[in-house]
Amino acid sequence: MSITLEIAEKNLQKWLEAESKLCHIGTYQIGERTLTYRNLKEVRESIDYWQSKVNSLKRGGAFKIHRAVPHR
Repeated sequence: MSITLEIAEKNLQKWLEAESKLCHIGTYQIGERTLTYRNLKEVRESIDYWQSKVNSLKRGGAFKIHRAVPHR
């Protein structure tokens, strides 16, 4: 299964919501997992991961290979 832009954006939104709730309420639940304020570092790492995925997919993929020809 490849990650689509839609999936990446949905996951990013979930983690952004989790961060917001943790900062204001102190706990948040994603599926069966309960996060607390202590998990804020992990939440922010997940936000960075999904933001990177979204950015990459919007650019058209993970890597672009360009051919360079040296000038003589």
